[in-house]
Amino acid sequence: MLYSKDKQEKLFLGIDGGGSKCKAIIMTADNQILGSGISGPGNPLHGFEQAKDSIVKAAYLALMDAGLAETPLSELIAGVGLAGVNLPQQFRQMSAWQHPFNTMFLATDLLVACLGAHQGRDGAVMITGTGSCGFSYVCGQEFIVGAHGFPHGDKGSGGWFGLQAVEQVLLSLDGFKPVSVLSKSLMEKLDCSTSTDIVEAVAGKPAAFYAGLANLVFDAAEAGDALALAIVHEGGAYISKVARCLWQQNPPAMSIIGGLSTRLMPWLDPEIRERLITPVSPPEVGSVLFARQQLALLSQRDRQALSVNH
Repeated sequence: MLYSKDKQEKLFLGIDGGGSKCKAIIMTADNQILGSGISGPGNPLHGFEQAKDSIVKAAYLALMDAGLAETPLSELIAGVGLAGVNLPQQFRQMSAWQHPFNTMFLATDLLVACLGAHQGRDGAVMITGTGSCGFSYVCGQEFIVGAHGFPHGDKGSGGWFGLQAVEQVLLSLDGFKPVSVLSKSLMEKLDCSTSTDIVEAVAGKPAAFYAGLANLVFDAAEAGDALALAIVHEGGAYISKVARCLWQQNPPAMSIIGGLSTRLMPWLDPEIRERLITPVSPPEVGSVLFARQQLALLSQRDRQALSVNH
């Protein structure tokens, strides 16, 4: 894209950092998306240094994609939405980062996803990617369902589906479950021939690894495999419950987003599926909207302070 930046023009960086990857966009004040970049995991809960590195790398990649490789990061106004910063300790740690940007506004990935999906207006979102959770933002009030992390939480997420696949296939190999299409596809994927091979292959693996197995479950379920169908029905039922919980907050609209959303959608309860709307913009755009909202609030406070002093 040919773009000549005016020295007075503000450039915004929008970041969406999750458990598997960190997405960045460069956006102008008049909503032009100039470039984008993707780097590694951006959830500080899984590694603070890695999250910082991923944010910076994604920002550089987005600037390069925009043809603005010479623009220093110190000129960017950054809206940064990250998984994991719903936990106070992670939020404090990331807020204290001596970041390279002109200004950084930090928010949860949930809030920026909601702002992006509903163009800055009130609403609700269900996120089903590597992790899972539900979030609503109504009249300035945030409400969260889930977001407890892997492996003890995040039911209905990619990580959960992959973990369930491994558990059920191991039970099948022990003779406690029927022989399954899912067993064959999982063992081929992991290049394993015994249950011991599987245990060695998955030992110590993070949520992102298990999320990479999730599509095997949906493929097998769509082929009618009983083992996979049981997993998919359980995951779909849980996400449907999350939706019902969010509707109790009276959001004007709700969307489902995340890398698993397309595959999971057909397995949600029909009345839930019919009420969901297509998100307007992705979370990284929501991060820019959040940064603009925070800038406007700061400007308003400055004007009020000047008015008081005079």
